Amino acid sequence: MAEQLPISTATNQQYGQRLAQQKAQQAVPMGQSPTTVSSPAQPQRRVAPGSLTPLTAPTGRPEEPITAGADFGPGPNSAVMGMIPQIGSKDDLAMRVRAIVSQFPSAALLGLVAELESQ
Repeated sequence: MAEQLPISTATNQQYGQRLAQQKAQQAVPMGQSPTTVSSPAQPQRRVAPGSLTPLTAPTGRPEEPITAGADFGPGPNSAVMGMIPQIGSKDDLAMRVRAIVSQFPSAALLGLVAELESQ
């Protein structure tokens, strides 16, 4: 069986809270001690359960496309994940495409705006 974390309590609590916290941890033991994570590119490192993964850490899903979850590019999109894109009317879509065109001018996008506005 994996090693359990020792019982610990917060400091400066109200009277009786420390003992209640200790009893709660005895009734429901703390989880396992931090696990070791390793990848071929980096040596093993200690990661506490539930901690945030650093932005510079290697991916945990090397086979998954970076666009997974987005409504463009390879990988599952929001429909597969049970999410519905929040796009309103054609006018709303045309307005969004016009905003994109203002930042990234493109004849294809201008054609899309014209097509949306003609319908």
